[in-house]
Amino acid sequence: MITLFMLPISISAAERSLYLGTSGADVTTLQKTLIAKGYLSAGKATGYFGPLTEAALKKFQCDHKVICADSTNIGYGVYGPKTRLALASVNAASDNYATIKSGAMTPRATGTFEVSGWIPYWRTASGTQDVLPHLNQMTSVMPFAYSVKSDGTLSDTAKITEDPWISFIAEARRQKVRVIPTVMWGNGDHIHAILSDTKKRIALEDEIAKLVRDNNFDGIDIDFEAKKHETITYYSTFLKGLYQRMGKKWVYCTIEARIPLENRYSPGTTIPADATDYANDYAELNKYCDRVELMAYDQGTIDLRLNAARRAPYAPVADPGWVETMATLAAQNISRNKLVIGIPTYGYEYTVTPQPDGTYKYKVLWPFNYRYAIDIAQKLGISPERNSANEIGFAYDPNRLAAIAPMGSESTQTQQHNIPETSITQNADSQVSTATPLNYLSWSDARAIADKVEIAHRLGVRGVAIFKMDGGEDQAMWEVLR
Repeated sequence: MITLFMLPISISAAERSLYLGTSGADVTTLQKTLIAKGYLSAGKATGYFGPLTEAALKKFQCDHKVICADSTNIGYGVYGPKTRLALASVNAASDNYATIKSGAMTPRATGTFEVSGWIPYWRTASGTQDVLPHLNQMTSVMPFAYSVKSDGTLSDTAKITEDPWISFIAEARRQKVRVIPTVMWGNGDHIHAILSDTKKRIALEDEIAKLVRDNNFDGIDIDFEAKKHETITYYSTFLKGLYQRMGKKWVYCTIEARIPLENRYSPGTTIPADATDYANDYAELNKYCDRVELMAYDQGTIDLRLNAARRAPYAPVADPGWVETMATLAAQNISRNKLVIGIPTYGYEYTVTPQPDGTYKYKVLWPFNYRYAIDIAQKLGISPERNSANEIGFAYDPNRLAAIAPMGSESTQTQQHNIPETSITQNADSQVSTATPLNYLSWSDARAIADKVEIAHRLGVRGVAIFKMDGGEDQAMWEVLR
C-alpha cells in the first residue's frame, strides 16, 4: 500500500509574524504547539491571537531566553523569526521518544543472534523452495499467510494447510526452526473499528490463539499497518489480551519504522503539535511482544536530512544511515533483546524529473525483484553501480526500453508500505546526468543486506528479519547471512 507524504514547508520570509489581533490557520498551529508544551490551556486553539495566546508566548520567550522584558520591547509577545526558530528547536529536542537521545538505549541483547524472514503467499512455491536448503541458517520463518477480513475474522490467504506448506513446515520443525505465521492487516479504518469494539477484539484474540494451538505453530506474527493514532490504546489492549492467551507461544510484532523529528522536518520548521501522535506505543509493545520486528525499509524520499546530504538520484529502499537511526530510536524504548531489524531484498523504480529550482521530482513506478533490474541493465549494456545509499542501481532513458519494461507483473510484485507516490526533494548534487527526465532503479543486493546485518551486530539488537525470501532476491544473500 502507498501512503502519500507531503513535504513540510521550510521557514521563509513568506511566513508572517503573529501578534495580538491576528488570526488564521498559522495562529491555530502556534496555539496547538503552545498547548502541547504546556504554555496554553487545552481547547484554546481558536485561530485568534488573543491575550491568552500572547501571555503564553511571552512566558515561552522568557523561559527560553528569546526576549523577556516589558511590553515596550519590540518582539516581546510577537511570534517572529527568532521565536519561531526557538520553538522549533525545543520541538526537535523535546523529551519525547521521537528524538534520539545520546546513551539512552536499552542494554545490548544477550544470547544467539537470530536470522528470520518472511515467505510471501504470492510466491509460495518459489519461496519455500528458496528457503528449504537454508533452514539451518534460520531461527524462525514467517509465512506471510493470514489476513483479517473487515468483520474481524481471519482468512488463510496462503492456504497454509496445503502443500507445499505442509512439507515445508514439517522440515522446519525437524530442524527446530520456529514457524511463526504472519497475520497481516492494512486497513486503518477496519482495524480501529474491530479493536475498539471489545467483543470483536476479544473474538479476534481468541481466534488467533486457537489458530496457533490447533496448528501447533510456534507463535504468531502480528503485522497491523496503517493504524490511526486513535487506535493506539486499543491496539495495546489487543496485544495484551493476545499475549495472555498465547502462554508459552511466541508473539512477534511487526511495525513500521518511526522517524525522528529532526529527520522529518527541515531545520527551522515549526513542528506541528500532533507530530508525535503515533499509532504504536513502544513501551506497551515492549511488554507484550517477544520480538519487535522493525520494518526499516521503504525509505524513499521521506528523510529530509539525508535527502539534502546525498547525491541524486536518491530514493533508496533503506540507506544504512537511515536504518541505524530508526533502530537506535526504537532501542530507546524497546529492549534490544527483542528488537529485530527488518531488511529488504527488493528495489523500486522511479521516474526522476529535474525541476527549475534545482530540486528533483520522484514518482514511484513499482517495486521489483533483483532479476528485473539485472535484465534491464544487460539489455541496455549498463553496469549497475553503488549509489549514495550504498545500494546498487542505475539510471536509463525509458524511451529505449518502453516496449519491454513490465508494469506490475509477477516478477515485480512485492508489498509497498510508506513510499510516497510523488515527492519533490532537495539533493546535494547529482551522480548522473539529470538534464532530462530519466528512470532510476535502486535495490538491495547482498552487499546492501550485509550493511544492515553489520548494523544489527554493532547496535547489539536481537537479530535481523528478511523481507522477502521468495527466490527473487540476490542469492549471494545466503552467504551474507551465514
